[in-house]
Amino acid sequence: MTDEEKRAVNVAIEAGHILLENGAEISRVEQTMDIMAGTLGVKEHSFFVLSNGIISTAGDYARAEFIPIKGTQLSRVAEVNWLSRRIASGEERDIGRIEQLLHTIRTSPGKAWWELTLGVALGVATFCILFGGSLIDALATFSAGLLLGLFISFAMPHLSRIVGNLLGGLFGGLLCIGAYRLGFGQHLPNMIVGTIIALVPGVPFTNGIRDLANEDYIAGGTRLLDAFTAFLCIALGVSLSLLVDGTFMRGIIKLEPPVVDALTAIYPIQIASALIGTIGFAVMFGTPRRFYFVCGLVGAAGWLIYLLILRAAGADGTLLFSPVFATFGGSFIVTFASHIAAHLCRCASTVFLICGIIPLVPGGGIFWTAYYLVTNQLGEAAATGFMAIKVTIAIAGGIIIAAGIFKRIWKDKITTK
Repeated sequence: MTDEEKRAVNVAIEAGHILLENGAEISRVEQTMDIMAGTLGVKEHSFFVLSNGIISTAGDYARAEFIPIKGTQLSRVAEVNWLSRRIASGEERDIGRIEQLLHTIRTSPGKAWWELTLGVALGVATFCILFGGSLIDALATFSAGLLLGLFISFAMPHLSRIVGNLLGGLFGGLLCIGAYRLGFGQHLPNMIVGTIIALVPGVPFTNGIRDLANEDYIAGGTRLLDAFTAFLCIALGVSLSLLVDGTFMRGIIKLEPPVVDALTAIYPIQIASALIGTIGFAVMFGTPRRFYFVCGLVGAAGWLIYLLILRAAGADGTLLFSPVFATFGGSFIVTFASHIAAHLCRCASTVFLICGIIPLVPGGGIFWTAYYLVTNQLGEAAATGFMAIKVTIAIAGGIIIAAGIFKRIWKDKITTK
Protein backbone atom coordinates (compact mmCIF):
# COMPACT_ATOMS: atom_id res chain seq x y z
CA MET A 1 0.00 0.00 0.00
CA THR A 2 1.39 3.42 -0.97
CA ASP A 3 1.88 6.29 1.46
CA GLU A 4 -0.78 8.27 -0.41
CA GLU A 5 -3.32 5.50 0.10
CA LYS A 6 -2.45 5.30 3.80
CA ARG A 7 -3.04 9.04 4.10
CA ALA A 8 -6.39 8.61 2.39
CA VAL A 9 -7.37 5.85 4.83
CA ASN A 10 -6.30 8.00 7.79
CA VAL A 11 -8.33 10.90 6.41
CA ALA A 12 -11.41 8.66 6.32
CA ILE A 13 -10.70 7.46 9.88
CA GLU A 14 -10.31 11.03 11.10
CA ALA A 15 -13.64 11.98 9.54
CA GLY A 16 -15.28 8.97 11.16
CA HIS A 17 -13.73 9.87 14.52
CA ILE A 18 -15.16 13.38 14.37
CA LEU A 19 -18.61 12.13 13.37
CA LEU A 20 -18.78 9.40 16.00
CA GLU A 21 -17.71 11.52 18.97
CA ASN A 22 -20.06 14.37 18.03
CA GLY A 23 -23.40 12.63 17.65
CA ALA A 24 -23.61 10.89 14.26
CA GLU A 25 -25.27 7.49 13.93
CA ILE A 26 -23.19 4.43 13.03
CA SER A 27 -24.50 4.05 9.47
CA ARG A 28 -23.58 7.65 8.65
CA VAL A 29 -20.07 7.18 10.01
CA GLU A 30 -19.48 4.03 7.95
CA GLN A 31 -21.00 5.52 4.81
CA THR A 32 -18.94 8.70 5.04
CA MET A 33 -15.71 6.75 5.59
CA ASP A 34 -16.46 4.48 2.64
CA ILE A 35 -17.18 7.45 0.36
CA MET A 36 -14.02 9.29 1.35
CA ALA A 37 -11.67 6.30 1.09
CA GLY A 38 -13.15 5.06 -2.19
CA THR A 39 -13.19 8.48 -3.83
CA LEU A 40 -9.60 9.17 -2.77
CA GLY A 41 -8.37 6.02 -4.50
CA VAL A 42 -8.35 3.29 -1.82
CA LYS A 43 -9.72 0.27 -3.69
CA GLU A 44 -9.76 -2.36 -0.97
CA HIS A 45 -10.90 -1.10 2.40
CA SER A 46 -13.17 -2.11 5.24
CA PHE A 47 -14.45 -0.08 8.20
CA PHE A 48 -16.15 -1.57 11.24
CA VAL A 49 -17.66 1.07 13.52
CA LEU A 50 -18.80 0.48 17.09
CA SER A 51 -20.47 2.95 19.44
CA ASN A 52 -17.06 3.96 20.83
CA GLY A 53 -14.48 2.71 18.37
CA ILE A 54 -13.43 2.21 14.74
CA ILE A 55 -11.57 -0.77 13.26
CA SER A 56 -10.13 -0.15 9.80
CA THR A 57 -8.33 -2.33 7.26
CA ALA A 58 -7.01 -1.50 3.81
CA GLY A 59 -4.67 -3.87 2.03
CA ASP A 60 -1.80 -4.58 4.45
CA TYR A 61 -2.70 -1.57 6.63
CA ALA A 62 -4.85 -1.94 9.76
CA ARG A 63 -5.79 0.46 12.53
CA ALA A 64 -8.04 0.34 15.58
CA GLU A 65 -9.05 3.45 17.48
CA PHE A 66 -10.96 3.92 20.73
CA ILE A 67 -13.31 6.90 20.72
CA PRO A 68 -14.73 7.91 24.12
CA ILE A 69 -18.23 9.34 24.37
CA LYS A 70 -18.04 13.13 24.62
CA GLY A 71 -20.35 16.10 24.42
CA THR A 72 -22.29 16.57 21.21
CA GLN A 73 -21.33 19.23 18.65
CA LEU A 74 -23.64 18.81 15.66
CA SER A 75 -21.88 21.65 13.86
CA ARG A 76 -18.90 19.32 13.38
CA VAL A 77 -21.18 16.61 12.01
CA ALA A 78 -22.60 19.12 9.53
CA GLU A 79 -19.14 20.29 8.47
CA VAL A 80 -17.81 16.76 7.90
CA ASN A 81 -20.96 15.96 5.94
CA TRP A 82 -20.34 19.05 3.78
CA LEU A 83 -16.72 18.01 3.23
CA SER A 84 -17.64 14.45 2.26
CA ARG A 85 -20.07 15.84 -0.33
CA ARG A 86 -17.30 17.95 -1.84
CA ILE A 87 -14.97 14.96 -1.97
CA ALA A 88 -17.61 12.72 -3.55
CA SER A 89 -18.40 15.34 -6.21
CA GLY A 90 -14.73 15.80 -7.06
CA GLU A 91 -14.55 19.41 -5.82
CA GLU A 92 -12.02 18.48 -3.13
CA ARG A 93 -9.32 15.88 -3.80
CA ASP A 94 -6.11 17.32 -2.35
CA ILE A 95 -5.37 15.12 0.68
CA GLY A 96 -3.19 17.75 2.35
CA ARG A 97 -5.99 20.31 2.24
CA ILE A 98 -8.52 17.72 3.43
CA GLU A 99 -6.29 16.94 6.41
CA GLN A 100 -6.15 20.64 7.26
CA LEU A 101 -9.92 21.02 6.95
CA LEU A 102 -10.56 18.02 9.21
CA HIS A 103 -8.13 19.39 11.80
CA THR A 104 -9.94 22.73 11.70
CA ILE A 105 -13.31 21.01 12.15
CA ARG A 106 -12.11 18.82 15.01
CA THR A 107 -10.55 21.72 16.92
CA SER A 108 -13.36 24.20 16.27
CA PRO A 109 -14.70 25.69 19.52
CA GLY A 110 -18.12 24.78 20.90
CA LYS A 111 -20.81 27.24 21.81
CA ALA A 112 -19.85 30.11 24.11
CA TRP A 113 -20.98 29.62 27.70
CA TRP A 114 -23.42 32.52 27.52
CA GLU A 115 -25.05 31.15 24.36
CA LEU A 116 -25.33 27.66 25.85
CA THR A 117 -26.77 29.06 29.09
CA LEU A 118 -29.33 31.15 27.23
CA GLY A 119 -30.25 28.14 25.08
CA VAL A 120 -30.84 26.03 28.21
CA ALA A 121 -32.97 28.75 29.82
CA LEU A 122 -35.12 29.28 26.72
CA GLY A 123 -35.44 25.56 26.17
CA VAL A 124 -36.60 24.68 29.67
CA ALA A 125 -38.96 27.67 29.94
CA THR A 126 -40.78 26.88 26.72
CA PHE A 127 -40.86 23.16 27.45
CA CYS A 128 -42.49 23.98 30.78
CA ILE A 129 -45.28 25.53 28.70
CA LEU A 130 -45.46 22.48 26.43
CA PHE A 131 -45.97 20.30 29.49
CA GLY A 132 -48.88 22.44 30.74
CA GLY A 133 -47.17 25.14 32.79
CA SER A 134 -48.39 28.73 33.08
CA LEU A 135 -46.48 31.83 32.06
CA ILE A 136 -45.42 32.34 35.69
CA ASP A 137 -44.17 28.75 35.79
CA ALA A 138 -42.22 29.37 32.58
CA LEU A 139 -40.65 32.52 34.04
CA ALA A 140 -39.59 30.63 37.17
CA THR A 141 -38.25 27.78 35.04
CA PHE A 142 -36.33 30.27 32.88
CA SER A 143 -34.59 31.55 36.03
CA ALA A 144 -33.77 28.00 37.13
CA GLY A 145 -32.58 27.25 33.59
CA LEU A 146 -30.05 30.07 33.71
CA LEU A 147 -28.41 28.55 36.78
CA LEU A 148 -28.68 25.01 35.41
CA GLY A 149 -27.15 26.26 32.15
CA LEU A 150 -24.14 27.53 34.08
CA PHE A 151 -23.85 24.13 35.77
CA ILE A 152 -23.98 22.40 32.37
CA SER A 153 -21.42 24.81 30.90
CA PHE A 154 -18.82 24.80 33.67
CA ALA A 155 -19.36 21.75 35.90
CA MET A 156 -20.65 18.88 33.76
CA PRO A 157 -17.66 18.79 31.36
CA HIS A 158 -15.49 17.85 34.34
CA LEU A 159 -17.80 15.15 35.70
CA SER A 160 -18.55 11.63 34.55
CA ARG A 161 -21.83 11.22 32.71
CA ILE A 162 -23.40 9.35 35.62
CA VAL A 163 -22.36 11.86 38.27
CA GLY A 164 -23.15 14.82 36.02
CA ASN A 165 -26.70 13.67 35.31
CA LEU A 166 -27.33 12.77 38.95
CA LEU A 167 -26.10 16.13 40.23
CA GLY A 168 -27.89 17.92 37.40
CA GLY A 169 -31.19 16.31 38.38
CA LEU A 170 -30.55 17.15 42.04
CA PHE A 171 -29.58 20.75 41.29
CA GLY A 172 -32.46 21.32 38.86
CA GLY A 173 -34.97 19.84 41.30
CA LEU A 174 -33.72 21.95 44.22
CA LEU A 175 -33.82 25.12 42.10
CA CYS A 176 -37.49 24.55 41.22
CA ILE A 177 -38.47 23.51 44.73
CA GLY A 178 -36.72 26.55 46.19
CA ALA A 179 -38.49 28.89 43.77
CA TYR A 180 -41.83 27.24 44.51
CA ARG A 181 -41.30 27.49 48.28
CA LEU A 182 -40.64 31.22 47.85
CA GLY A 183 -43.89 31.65 45.93
CA PHE A 184 -42.28 31.96 42.50
CA GLY A 185 -44.25 29.58 40.31
CA GLN A 186 -47.66 27.94 40.51
CA HIS A 187 -47.22 24.31 39.50
CA LEU A 188 -44.07 22.62 40.77
CA PRO A 189 -44.35 19.43 38.65
CA ASN A 190 -44.48 21.46 35.43
CA MET A 191 -41.47 23.49 36.55
CA ILE A 192 -39.36 20.43 37.40
CA VAL A 193 -40.30 18.55 34.23
CA GLY A 194 -39.41 21.58 32.12
CA THR A 195 -36.09 22.01 33.90
CA ILE A 196 -34.82 18.44 33.80
CA ILE A 197 -35.59 18.13 30.09
CA ALA A 198 -32.30 20.00 29.54
CA LEU A 199 -30.50 16.90 30.84
CA VAL A 200 -32.34 14.38 28.68
CA PRO A 201 -29.85 12.34 26.57
CA GLY A 202 -31.42 13.10 23.21
CA VAL A 203 -28.38 12.09 21.15
CA PRO A 204 -27.81 8.51 22.40
CA PHE A 205 -31.57 7.99 22.65
CA THR A 206 -32.25 9.00 19.03
CA ASN A 207 -29.14 7.40 17.54
CA GLY A 208 -29.72 4.18 19.46
CA ILE A 209 -33.12 3.89 17.78
CA ARG A 210 -31.64 4.68 14.36
CA ASP A 211 -28.84 2.16 14.82
CA LEU A 212 -31.37 -0.55 15.71
CA ALA A 213 -33.38 0.41 12.62
CA ASN A 214 -30.21 -0.14 10.56
CA GLU A 215 -29.84 -3.60 12.17
CA ASP A 216 -26.76 -2.54 14.11
CA TYR A 217 -27.95 -4.15 17.31
CA ILE A 218 -24.69 -3.91 19.26
CA ALA A 219 -24.29 -0.17 18.78
CA GLY A 220 -28.03 0.49 19.09
CA GLY A 221 -28.32 -1.48 22.30
CA THR A 222 -25.23 0.19 23.76
CA ARG A 223 -26.49 3.67 23.01
CA LEU A 224 -29.97 2.99 24.35
CA LEU A 225 -28.42 1.55 27.50
CA ASP A 226 -26.39 4.75 27.82
CA ALA A 227 -29.58 6.81 27.38
CA PHE A 228 -31.59 4.79 29.91
CA THR A 229 -28.71 5.03 32.40
CA ALA A 230 -28.84 8.80 32.03
CA PHE A 231 -32.63 8.76 32.51
CA LEU A 232 -32.17 6.72 35.68
CA CYS A 233 -29.52 9.11 37.04
CA ILE A 234 -31.70 12.14 36.32
CA ALA A 235 -34.65 10.49 38.08
CA LEU A 236 -32.42 9.62 41.04
CA GLY A 237 -31.21 13.22 41.23
CA VAL A 238 -34.77 14.55 41.23
CA SER A 239 -35.71 12.01 43.92
CA LEU A 240 -32.82 13.21 46.06
CA SER A 241 -33.99 16.82 45.68
CA LEU A 242 -37.42 15.83 46.98
CA LEU A 243 -35.86 13.93 49.89
CA VAL A 244 -33.54 16.82 50.77
CA ASP A 245 -36.45 19.24 50.79
CA GLY A 246 -38.53 16.79 52.80
CA THR A 247 -35.77 16.46 55.40
CA PHE A 248 -35.66 20.19 56.08
CA MET A 249 -39.39 20.82 55.69
CA ARG A 250 -40.44 17.80 57.75
CA GLY A 251 -42.13 15.92 54.98
CA ILE A 252 -41.94 15.43 51.24
CA ILE A 253 -43.92 18.07 49.44
CA LYS A 254 -47.33 16.83 48.29
CA LEU A 255 -47.86 17.31 44.58
CA GLU A 256 -51.12 17.43 42.71
CA PRO A 257 -51.62 15.55 39.42
CA PRO A 258 -50.39 17.29 36.25
CA VAL A 259 -52.31 20.41 35.27
CA VAL A 260 -52.68 22.24 31.97
CA ASP A 261 -52.87 26.02 31.99
CA ALA A 262 -55.77 27.24 29.85
CA LEU A 263 -53.89 30.23 28.43
CA THR A 264 -50.70 28.48 27.37
CA ALA A 265 -52.63 25.49 26.03
CA ILE A 266 -53.86 27.40 22.96
CA TYR A 267 -52.30 26.37 19.66
CA PRO A 268 -50.37 29.58 18.83
CA ILE A 269 -48.55 29.57 22.19
CA GLN A 270 -47.91 25.83 22.03
CA ILE A 271 -46.46 25.96 18.51
CA ALA A 272 -44.36 29.04 19.27
CA SER A 273 -43.06 27.35 22.42
CA ALA A 274 -42.18 24.18 20.50
CA LEU A 275 -40.31 26.23 17.91
CA ILE A 276 -38.35 28.28 20.48
CA GLY A 277 -37.74 25.25 22.71
CA THR A 278 -36.34 23.21 19.83
CA ILE A 279 -34.05 26.10 18.92
CA GLY A 280 -32.88 26.11 22.53
CA PHE A 281 -31.91 22.47 22.21
CA ALA A 282 -30.28 23.15 18.86
CA VAL A 283 -28.00 25.54 20.76
CA MET A 284 -27.32 22.91 23.46
CA PHE A 285 -26.41 20.30 20.85
CA GLY A 286 -24.02 22.63 19.05
CA THR A 287 -26.06 22.97 15.85
CA PRO A 288 -24.77 25.50 13.28
CA ARG A 289 -26.57 28.83 13.74
CA ARG A 290 -27.79 28.85 10.14
CA PHE A 291 -29.93 25.80 10.92
CA TYR A 292 -31.50 27.02 14.18
CA PHE A 293 -34.78 28.12 12.62
CA VAL A 294 -35.11 25.01 10.44
CA CYS A 295 -34.63 22.83 13.53
CA GLY A 296 -37.33 24.87 15.24
CA LEU A 297 -39.73 24.33 12.35
CA VAL A 298 -39.14 20.58 12.43
CA GLY A 299 -39.82 20.42 16.18
CA ALA A 300 -42.90 22.64 15.88
CA ALA A 301 -44.31 20.51 13.04
CA GLY A 302 -43.98 17.34 15.10
CA TRP A 303 -45.56 18.97 18.16
CA LEU A 304 -48.47 20.32 16.10
CA ILE A 305 -49.27 16.85 14.78
CA TYR A 306 -48.95 15.47 18.31
CA LEU A 307 -51.47 18.01 19.64
CA LEU A 308 -53.91 17.52 16.75
CA ILE A 309 -53.96 13.76 17.29
CA LEU A 310 -54.03 13.99 21.09
CA ARG A 311 -56.91 16.48 21.16
CA ALA A 312 -59.00 14.82 18.47
CA ALA A 313 -62.40 13.99 19.95
CA GLY A 314 -65.51 12.20 18.78
CA ALA A 315 -69.04 13.54 18.66
CA ASP A 316 -69.55 12.72 22.35
CA GLY A 317 -66.39 14.60 23.34
CA THR A 318 -64.29 11.55 24.21
CA LEU A 319 -60.70 11.47 22.98
CA LEU A 320 -60.11 9.26 19.97
CA PHE A 321 -56.42 8.55 20.40
CA SER A 322 -53.99 7.85 23.24
CA PRO A 323 -50.78 9.80 23.97
CA VAL A 324 -48.87 6.81 22.61
CA PHE A 325 -50.51 7.09 19.18
CA ALA A 326 -50.07 10.88 19.22
CA THR A 327 -46.37 10.43 20.00
CA PHE A 328 -46.03 8.00 17.11
CA GLY A 329 -47.62 10.53 14.74
CA GLY A 330 -45.42 13.36 15.96
CA SER A 331 -42.27 11.24 15.68
CA PHE A 332 -43.21 10.19 12.17
CA ILE A 333 -43.60 13.81 11.06
CA VAL A 334 -40.38 14.94 12.78
CA THR A 335 -38.42 12.18 11.06
CA PHE A 336 -39.93 12.81 7.64
CA ALA A 337 -39.45 16.58 7.99
CA SER A 338 -35.85 16.05 9.11
CA HIS A 339 -35.01 14.13 5.93
CA ILE A 340 -36.68 16.78 3.77
CA ALA A 341 -34.78 19.55 5.59
CA ALA A 342 -31.55 17.59 5.18
CA HIS A 343 -31.93 17.45 1.39
CA LEU A 344 -33.04 21.07 1.08
CA CYS A 345 -30.22 22.36 3.32
CA ARG A 346 -27.66 19.80 2.11
CA CYS A 347 -26.95 18.77 5.67
CA ALA A 348 -27.09 15.56 7.74
CA SER A 349 -30.63 14.64 8.80
CA THR A 350 -29.17 13.86 12.24
CA VAL A 351 -28.90 17.60 12.93
CA PHE A 352 -32.64 18.15 12.55
CA LEU A 353 -33.90 14.85 13.93
CA ILE A 354 -32.04 14.96 17.24
CA CYS A 355 -33.26 18.50 17.96
CA GLY A 356 -36.80 18.05 16.62
CA ILE A 357 -37.60 14.87 18.53
CA ILE A 358 -36.90 16.33 21.99
CA PRO A 359 -40.44 17.75 22.61
CA LEU A 360 -41.80 14.21 22.35
CA VAL A 361 -39.30 12.57 24.75
CA PRO A 362 -41.16 11.43 27.92
CA GLY A 363 -39.56 13.84 30.38
CA GLY A 364 -42.73 13.94 32.46
CA GLY A 365 -42.58 10.19 32.90
CA ILE A 366 -39.11 10.51 34.44
CA PHE A 367 -40.31 12.98 37.06
CA TRP A 368 -43.56 11.31 38.04
CA THR A 369 -41.99 7.87 38.27
CA ALA A 370 -39.34 9.30 40.59
CA TYR A 371 -41.93 11.13 42.69
CA TYR A 372 -44.18 8.11 43.10
CA LEU A 373 -41.22 5.94 44.09
CA VAL A 374 -40.07 8.44 46.71
CA THR A 375 -43.57 8.69 48.18
CA ASN A 376 -44.00 4.87 48.16
CA GLN A 377 -46.83 4.97 45.59
CA LEU A 378 -45.49 1.92 43.83
CA GLY A 379 -48.59 1.21 41.76
CA GLU A 380 -48.60 4.71 40.28
CA ALA A 381 -44.84 4.51 39.74
CA ALA A 382 -45.19 1.29 37.79
CA ALA A 383 -48.05 2.69 35.68
CA THR A 384 -46.15 5.90 34.91
CA GLY A 385 -42.96 4.05 34.10
CA PHE A 386 -44.81 1.65 31.82
CA MET A 387 -46.42 4.57 29.99
CA ALA A 388 -42.97 6.14 29.49
CA ILE A 389 -41.77 2.86 27.99
CA LYS A 390 -44.75 2.75 25.62
CA VAL A 391 -44.08 6.35 24.54
CA THR A 392 -40.44 5.45 23.92
CA ILE A 393 -41.52 2.51 21.73
CA ALA A 394 -43.87 4.86 19.86
CA ILE A 395 -40.99 7.26 19.18
CA ALA A 396 -38.87 4.38 17.94
CA GLY A 397 -41.66 3.18 15.67
CA GLY A 398 -42.26 6.63 14.22
CA ILE A 399 -38.57 7.16 13.48
CA ILE A 400 -38.01 3.72 11.95
CA ILE A 401 -41.12 3.69 9.74
CA ALA A 402 -40.78 7.29 8.54
CA ALA A 403 -37.09 6.84 7.71
CA GLY A 404 -37.83 3.63 5.81
CA ILE A 405 -40.60 5.25 3.78
CA PHE A 406 -38.52 8.31 2.95
CA LYS A 407 -35.54 6.23 1.84
CA ARG A 408 -37.82 4.16 -0.38
CA ILE A 409 -39.41 7.24 -1.94
CA TRP A 410 -36.03 8.93 -2.46
CA LYS A 411 -34.50 5.79 -3.94
CA ASP A 412 -37.39 5.44 -6.38
CA LYS A 413 -37.10 9.11 -7.29
CA ILE A 414 -33.40 8.73 -8.11
CA THR A 415 -33.97 5.48 -10.02
CA THR A 416 -36.63 7.02 -12.28
CA LYS A 417 -34.47 10.02 -13.21
